[in-house]
Amino acid sequence: MKDKTQNKMSLLGLLGLLGLLGLITGNVGFFGFFGFFGFFGFSRILPDERFKLNVNKAAKNAFVVGLIIFPIILVLEFLTQSSLAYAIGFAFNFAIQILTFSISLSRYEKNGDD
Repeated sequence: MKDKTQNKMSLLGLLGLLGLLGLITGNVGFFGFFGFFGFFGFSRILPDERFKLNVNKAAKNAFVVGLIIFPIILVLEFLTQSSLAYAIGFAFNFAIQILTFSISLSRYEKNGDD
């Protein structure tokens, strides 16, 4: 009998519950977390070797994007001396990394090539 393990990537969808804090607190910044509900779609994908390889490649892409954006944020904060630029920059960096990972993974899975 074949072991059909759950794709643990789908558990990232639980982070979407943080979006409910936006409704409770009135802070619209939390609404972006609703996008994590899309990770529940990965529960139907069997985590085979190809999928794990694609996750690793997508994570590498997101990491490199974060390495590029982070110093830019630090320089902008230093030049503007604004803590608001720092906070917005980190939120932007987080969002771009998640988007890069998601888009990369969906493209790798769609194309199916190395």
